[in-house]
Amino acid sequence: MGAIYQALYRKYRPRTFDEVCGQEHITGTLKSQVASGRLSHAYLFVGTRGTGKTTCAKILAKAVNCLRPVDGNPCGECAACRGIDEGAVLDVVEIDAASNNGVENVRALREEAVFSPASVKKRVYIIDEVHMLSTAAFNALLKILEEPPEHLMFILATTELRKVPATILSRCQRYSFRRLDSGVISARLDYIAGQEGFRLTPGASELLARLADGGMRDAISLLDQCSGAEVIDERAVTDALGLAGGERIGELLSAIAGHDGASALEIFAGLWRDGKDPAVLLGDLCSLMRDVLLLSVAPRGALELLSGAYTADALRAFSGLFTRQELLRGMERIQEALAALRDNPSPRTAVELCLVALCEPGACDGLPELRARISRLEAAAASGAGLPAGAEERGDAQQGIPARAQERKRAPGRGEPAAGMPGAEPGRPGESGAEPAERPAESGDKTEEFRGTSGAPAEGAGPAPRPGELSWERLTELMRSRLPVGIFNLLTDPLQASGEFTPEGLHILLARGFAHDMLGRPEVLDKFRSAAAELAGAPVAVSVGEMDSGEKIATRSIEELRKFKEVQFT
Repeated sequence: MGAIYQALYRKYRPRTFDEVCGQEHITGTLKSQVASGRLSHAYLFVGTRGTGKTTCAKILAKAVNCLRPVDGNPCGECAACRGIDEGAVLDVVEIDAASNNGVENVRALREEAVFSPASVKKRVYIIDEVHMLSTAAFNALLKILEEPPEHLMFILATTELRKVPATILSRCQRYSFRRLDSGVISARLDYIAGQEGFRLTPGASELLARLADGGMRDAISLLDQCSGAEVIDERAVTDALGLAGGERIGELLSAIAGHDGASALEIFAGLWRDGKDPAVLLGDLCSLMRDVLLLSVAPRGALELLSGAYTADALRAFSGLFTRQELLRGMERIQEALAALRDNPSPRTAVELCLVALCEPGACDGLPELRARISRLEAAAASGAGLPAGAEERGDAQQGIPARAQERKRAPGRGEPAAGMPGAEPGRPGESGAEPAERPAESGDKTEEFRGTSGAPAEGAGPAPRPGELSWERLTELMRSRLPVGIFNLLTDPLQASGEFTPEGLHILLARGFAHDMLGRPEVLDKFRSAAAELAGAPVAVSVGEMDSGEKIATRSIEELRKFKEVQFT
């Protein structure tokens, strides 16, 4: 019978303080105490999972009992070291407080602890997850911590310091274990892969290190999970762990930036068919948004805070597609969806609803959506275009976005990207085949008509309709079924769009920036023209002008603002 396989994280668990990675501020102090004999009777190790708390506790238990310590490290060869490694020394006891958290367990420990050790110098109790002890158990433990026998040592470990009573904390030497840097974890994974004969690529090593989130044990376990691949590269890691992959998450964010809900849902459908975990997918998307937000807020200092899953150039390209409020709103919606996934019997629907809300901010009625829309309009006003301030032209803004996402935007049969969004060309015709509309000349006249199909009356048009027979409100209702929800909502906002029927035809005023870019597109104007003709019973000429901020405020009454529940009057 062959030898039983041992998990890599157990096989490569450090045996001495010198082998512990990334916690030199702790191991150096413990070595010094062992070498000098100035040991405490109680230690408290604090830190996230997989950072070395229990490992250092076992090494310390060996070091204080080692017959021939070497510079504070256990020798690993004497009878005490071998016995503790094999679990044969009954005076070194490891207790899981999660399953032994009652007062009767601690009382039994107290009764046993008073006896001198049988085979080693000190009796050591390692209590893992000590925060799980009950209040009565903590009180029972407190008594023996106050007056411990000479031969007794306690090593407590916890991931939640706030749950440990202050009376316990004050009687222990506390050591805080850090999250390990990705470089430290990656170097250890490379060493283990070399020892095991794995073909681990540098990219895969770095990816595993990032996924471990500062925990060495998690990283080694993930490497063990991927070890079945002939070559452990980034693709093998994403396949083995059920991850979405950075490129496809980038495509998803590009679709959200372009308000392309169809593409976003198509990308998610592919990931769902591939068996990707919905929660992991949303978590990766939120992490990407976080990186983009940090780089936007602190372009220089944020480089050390990034997850490392994307290059700085790619993140800068994404930062040109969103305002900060839009990123904050998107992250809030993702966090809400992640919370809903925990008890949701239909995770696919929850993710799809989240993606639709991200792609169509106008479909949601909430304060985060209103803030995001306002930030977009403010950025457009500041830059004089439909992009956030600082965004580059189409060619530059798309640098770093996965090529597959850009191809999807240009794929035949899909709607062209919205004007003012990355990927759109000013004046590019829509799917309806209308000719490109020219912008109004830069002059004081903000109501100059669009030339060509937008401004000139249609050939053969009958007499112009009388203003009393038509209204902007009736036209808006007709447009409800002809426009996407996000664009239609602009029509209902008097600060963004208004219209008037005159003897010459329909004249529309649009707010400069986002509203003008969305509603002033040729294909949208064709829909206005069709709806107006339906109301009038005859072709109607359509002209478009821009309203500036002063005009909007001057021409809108305070009563029109009362429709917004976020606006309060005092």
